[in-house]
Amino acid sequence: MVTPGAEHKEKASPETIAKYTLTMLRRRVPAAVPRISFLSGRQSEVEATLNLNATNQSPNPWHVSFSYARALQNTVLKTWQGRPENVEAAQKALLVRAKANSLAQLGRYSAEGESEEAKKGMFVKGYTY
Repeated sequence: MVTPGAEHKEKASPETIAKYTLTMLRRRVPAAVPRISFLSGRQSEVEATLNLNATNQSPNPWHVSFSYARALQNTVLKTWQGRPENVEAAQKALLVRAKANSLAQLGRYSAEGESEEAKKGMFVKGYTY
């Protein structure tokens, strides 16, 4: 995805990110390429999902999705913490993230009801993306 640099002061809207991402893809990637998968690096789960959603709201010839690292796993790993007693809660968190990203692939995601953890959390101590 085309996003502002890490030191850029202002955040770009998902619509702006989608506009620049699709412009770049249309100029450089043949329509015959069946799939484009992004990493969600340096974005929160919700930011990444909103950006994917906005990208898929405009017609494009590709299946645009994620490779599903942070956008799917971050809250799940924080919830689980490697503890057997947290497995059920982590499974529920995974279902929430999977549904959100599934809707984003269709351009039908809304961040309404997302947890604060998903909106802000980017890194899990002990895990490398």
